[in-house]
Amino acid sequence: MSLIQGNTGDWEVVIGLEVHAQVVSKAKLFSGASTQFGAEPNGQVSFVDAGFPGMLPVINRFCVEQAVRTGLGLKAQINLTSVFDRKNYFYPDLPCGYQISQYSQPIVGRGELLLDLPDGVIRRIGITRLHLEMDAGKSLHDQHPQKTYVDLNRSGVALMEIVSEPDLRSSEEAGAYMRKLRTILRYLGTCDGNMEEGSLRCDANISVRRPGAPFGTRCEIKNLNSIRFVQQAIDYEARRQIEVIEDGGTIDQETRLWDTGKGVTRTMRSKEEAHDYRYFPDPDLLPLDLDPAWVDQIKADLPELPDEKKDRFMHDYKLPAYDAGVLVQERPRADFFEAVAKGRDGKLSANWVMGDLFGALNKVGLDVEQSPVSATALGGLVDLIADNTISGRIAKEVFEEMFATGQPAADIVEAKGLKQVTDIGAIEAAIASVLDKNPDKVAEYHGGKEKLFGFFVGQVMKATQGKANPTMVNDLLKATLTGR
Repeated sequence: MSLIQGNTGDWEVVIGLEVHAQVVSKAKLFSGASTQFGAEPNGQVSFVDAGFPGMLPVINRFCVEQAVRTGLGLKAQINLTSVFDRKNYFYPDLPCGYQISQYSQPIVGRGELLLDLPDGVIRRIGITRLHLEMDAGKSLHDQHPQKTYVDLNRSGVALMEIVSEPDLRSSEEAGAYMRKLRTILRYLGTCDGNMEEGSLRCDANISVRRPGAPFGTRCEIKNLNSIRFVQQAIDYEARRQIEVIEDGGTIDQETRLWDTGKGVTRTMRSKEEAHDYRYFPDPDLLPLDLDPAWVDQIKADLPELPDEKKDRFMHDYKLPAYDAGVLVQERPRADFFEAVAKGRDGKLSANWVMGDLFGALNKVGLDVEQSPVSATALGGLVDLIADNTISGRIAKEVFEEMFATGQPAADIVEAKGLKQVTDIGAIEAAIASVLDKNPDKVAEYHGGKEKLFGFFVGQVMKATQGKANPTMVNDLLKATLTGR
């Protein structure tokens, strides 16, 4: 249990997240307007999006399919009948004065998400619901000193609101939840997860309590657009609530904002209840009825998801849980690893992908899809190590050349004469030369200074320009020293 130490004892933080995931779709939820990111302001707005009188929404079947696919990926119940409601509130960037959303009858019911925590514990986090809704536009407050501008390009874009149970108990768990959810959405192809573009946003509901006590009064932190901000806001808000309570105050249920500059949460408005929005079924939209056979077809077409892929990597490639977990975090890196490891030693392949390749890519800011070393090329390098053509140390030198030039490993090894020396006679000759040059150290070794063995190995490797097979050097050196 993750506890926070206050002035009067231990406290537990209780967290539930509401994640707004923008659906990957070329058109909006109720109109044919484009959803492309980065267009000129108000350049992708239909009459429906702008709330013109008499305009009727028409449901986008593909957005519904994406929501069902996401629900299935979260092992959730798919509700064959769901209803769209009007959620009434006023914002300048909400032309209709209401948002078309779902309330009492969402398209997706209860599901779950598994968290792999750093200590090896697996936490099961409940999903309360997933519902479809249209996004609002965007108010721009920094374009003019006295005016607020409105961009309606985002108005009507399909969102999936994914609501967790209050099962999270620390900012670290919340961060792990966000990363795992984003991974699943990307595997499914239902949301690109680009928080910097606003296609994945999070509202965090936070309260504190004494361990084992009933839930406390919660505050909602709105519109967190990075996982780092989610964690920072949770840590600050939990501490703030503890201090208020320990000073004899009470927590007001309210909506707060995260001030990224000051690193604090601040009051936005008192927290609305559902009745404040005056939900009622949208009269322009019939209940959404799904064909069970259609849902079954979507389920049959689901890709292999991270948890299943992790289990398979552990079984098929004999990887430890940590390695498998790192590799499946992003689908492209999992695919890259599998292309390298196919028909080869899984652990050796994983070491090269996770170590040298990822390290080199991070240094230059590239994703695995942009790697100058292809999976085929890296697999060729692994083959040269496995068949003792080159040593692991030489392989690192070869990899650096591959990354810089794009040349195949075999060509570099041939051009530079880097093939490993496996000739027993050549290695024995190098050993004899080293021992003959260091009789005093040989005597010290036989006198009990066994750590000198490493010195001899290093000298032999130096004499062979690092090309001697290390295993053969060790075995032959031991035999030679024993015989002297």
